[in-house]
Amino acid sequence: MKFSEMNLIKPLLKTVDEEGYVVASPIQEKTIPLVLKGKDILGCAQTGSGKTAAFALPILQRLSAGKGNGLRALIITPTRELAIQIFDCFECFGKYTNLKQSVIYGGVGQSAQVNSLKTGVDILIATPGRLNDLIGQGHIKLDAIELFVLDEADQMLDMGFLNDIKKVIKVLPRKRQTLLFSATMPKEIEPLATGILRDPEIVKINPVTSTVETIEQCVYFVDRLNKIPLLTSLIKEKKMSRVLVFTKTKHGADRVADKLKKAKVKALAIHGDKGQNARQAALSDFKEGKIKVLVATDIAARGIDISELSYVINYDIPNQAETYIHRIGRTGRAGLGGTAINFCNIDDLDFLRAIEKHIGKIIPEVPSKWPMVILEKTEKPVRGQRKKA
Repeated sequence: MKFSEMNLIKPLLKTVDEEGYVVASPIQEKTIPLVLKGKDILGCAQTGSGKTAAFALPILQRLSAGKGNGLRALIITPTRELAIQIFDCFECFGKYTNLKQSVIYGGVGQSAQVNSLKTGVDILIATPGRLNDLIGQGHIKLDAIELFVLDEADQMLDMGFLNDIKKVIKVLPRKRQTLLFSATMPKEIEPLATGILRDPEIVKINPVTSTVETIEQCVYFVDRLNKIPLLTSLIKEKKMSRVLVFTKTKHGADRVADKLKKAKVKALAIHGDKGQNARQAALSDFKEGKIKVLVATDIAARGIDISELSYVINYDIPNQAETYIHRIGRTGRAGLGGTAINFCNIDDLDFLRAIEKHIGKIIPEVPSKWPMVILEKTEKPVRGQRKKA
């Protein structure tokens, strides 16, 4: 569907046209009409699907038609990087409206953010911690909120923001329109969604598997202890210049980055325990080519959009096929080729087979001098349960 067919007001259509957008993405086509009708939304869509415009455009339109005063729309997102991206989107699409937007996040002084709020704001994009701080100090009131967006809900939960979100929800008006978006839908999100949404429309956009076709995929079967020498060898032998490596855990990301540095490969790790300034600095160094390898957890990698990324390496195979597609989709952007390399040890074999079933193809194996020899799964005792004598 074309944007010109979506009943958007002229100021928004003018901006959309100037930005060169003609055809709406699937998430935009499904979401925009529903938000314009005042429906609550439970949306499942990956970063990079056009999700931000899917809620920014109808929010701008609904607020333009209303006559409320004060802060009327609140968007909560987990990281500073995403908050800034969403703010830029509202600034872009809202430039021909009379609406004002502001963005607040932690890790920096609050005075400039407080001053921007004092000038009068219609739309606020915020990270949970800074938002609660400024509410507590009396700088922000949410009693006039008409539209509330919880973006990247799964990432919020993973980063431990659930209590912060609950605090905000308590002071929101009961009568409001709520949109909840999440890249994945773990069971933990269900009670949150049930508590804040009223008879929601469910919008689910499957990850675009067609992009997988343009990406060369392979798998190395390797024991866990040999993953580091294999990784180091591949980076050096293939002369990789920009590699995104995924690990399951924060500790794993730090350990892999440290081992690479000891092997004289310039690498940095990013994850939720790193400060925002450290994450931003690592990402900038990676984009500028100052470091060869960025080791990341799935959560920290959200919102990263790097052109000319030739290699994605799954140091740990993800336990969800959707996560796999999302990871390897970091390469092969804009129709460019890319390579996804997977390291699979015996404990991850079932995950690999599930991924192959989901994408409808067998990922070809590449032999190495570190073949997998451990063929029995590691038995991990349940927490609190004593091993039998």
